[in-house]
Amino acid sequence: MKVLELNFLSAEGKNVRVSIDNPIEPIDAEEVKTAVNTIIEADVFLDSEGNALTEAKSARIVDRTVTPIDID
Repeated sequence: MKVLELNFLSAEGKNVRVSIDNPIEPIDAEEVKTAVNTIIEADVFLDSEGNALTEAKSARIVDRTVTPIDID
């Protein structure tokens, strides 16, 4: 499963991660940049103490593969 992780800093300097499962591909860097700026401007998300997100820190795609192992 792929996850788009958007990482922000809050007004108090705390790291905040917003994860989006199964993002639409291909991922366009300019669209991601626009999205993180929109999230910051709209005050959509807050950190655990209620502080606004003030800065986009990073974005990345995490691709996780799980392979079951039969132990019977």
